[in-house]
Amino acid sequence: MPDTQSLVNDFVIKLKRRKVEGSHATARQTAELLRSVISQQRVPYTNQAGALIDAVKAVGEQLVAANPVELAVGNIVRRVLHIIREEDISLATNAIGGLGLSVGSDDEDDAAKDDHPALSAAAVAAAFRSTLRPPSLHALLEGVPDSGAVPHASSSGGDSEGKSKSADKSTRSRKLKHDVIEAINELIQDIDTCHEQIAEQAVEHIHQNEVILTLGRSRTVMEFLCAAKEKKRSFRVFVAEGAPRYQGHVLAKELVARGLQTTVITDSAVFAMISRVNMVIIGAHAIMANGGVIAPVGLNMVALAAQRHAVPFVVVGGSHKLCPLYPHNPEVLLNDLKSPSELLDFGEFSDCMNFSSGNGAPLLHVVNPAFDYVPPNLVSLFITDTGGHNPSYMYRLIADYYSAEDLSLQQRPASGN
Repeated sequence: MPDTQSLVNDFVIKLKRRKVEGSHATARQTAELLRSVISQQRVPYTNQAGALIDAVKAVGEQLVAANPVELAVGNIVRRVLHIIREEDISLATNAIGGLGLSVGSDDEDDAAKDDHPALSAAAVAAAFRSTLRPPSLHALLEGVPDSGAVPHASSSGGDSEGKSKSADKSTRSRKLKHDVIEAINELIQDIDTCHEQIAEQAVEHIHQNEVILTLGRSRTVMEFLCAAKEKKRSFRVFVAEGAPRYQGHVLAKELVARGLQTTVITDSAVFAMISRVNMVIIGAHAIMANGGVIAPVGLNMVALAAQRHAVPFVVVGGSHKLCPLYPHNPEVLLNDLKSPSELLDFGEFSDCMNFSSGNGAPLLHVVNPAFDYVPPNLVSLFITDTGGHNPSYMYRLIADYYSAEDLSLQQRPASGN
């Protein structure tokens, strides 16, 4: 099996060099890497969840620092940390619940029961949420008096009892890792199937003879539109080309191949054409906790045009794009500057150099941002794999996926070059 650190270093290099880009690819590969880290992590008998959390955080900080604009990486790291905490609480609740049942079934008199009352599973879960590391599950169980936990058969059973406790510790350790890995497998499956789950809702939102506008290329948008077409909806799609990368051209070809009536327009024609549009449907790079959207450049202009003409502006995206951070958080990098060569070839650029100044400083500067930020007041509806939601509901939806303790990931310098 490959060394964990080698896997981490390889992925860090890919992120830094932009060999892996996009929310879906980065989210899936991050989840797979963290699954490998957890499966190879040796956990102690005590504080097992804490050991896993420390290992995941150490790796997650390197990944987030490698390419901060890929917010899906940090999302998945925080999702895995939340999974560890929830699985640890579940194991603790089950263990203490079983312990309480054994106490309640004892035939000792009522006075003995009053001295050692059954523990509340809910109370234990609450204690674990507030202080995950100390006490650990082991420490919690060890802190219960023996007379209140399990009746002693005889004094001669001490050795077998010690062996039984050791076996229980090992079993709990394997159980926690197994449950966490199973939950991560489910997370990976959710990432892979989110497009289909979102597309199933298309027929509820796209109606007969409508005109839909989108910009650039999004797999989720494509599957959403094609699902409505398969349900015998007849509609037309306007695709803004998404300069300078012109991903809209690619999307238009894909839609035509699937039998959809498609019209390509320039980005600058959006405001002129928006009055003919019934709905704008776009994909997202990330969905922030306040309901704002980080999306391909040009979409803020589309959102403003939609608001001006009272056209619904709908954002589709999987739950792995839900980011628990706000745009003002220092960990959030809202944009990424791409190569100027996408706008201007180097021959044209060299003609604009001022060689007479002696230092060759250019008179012409080229700025090529990759993303726009669309504020929540411009968004009409979010459609995720869990259903449709208003922007004001996003923070509550996000709270189901993340723990408050894990919102801040300190960025460590990424290893590798």
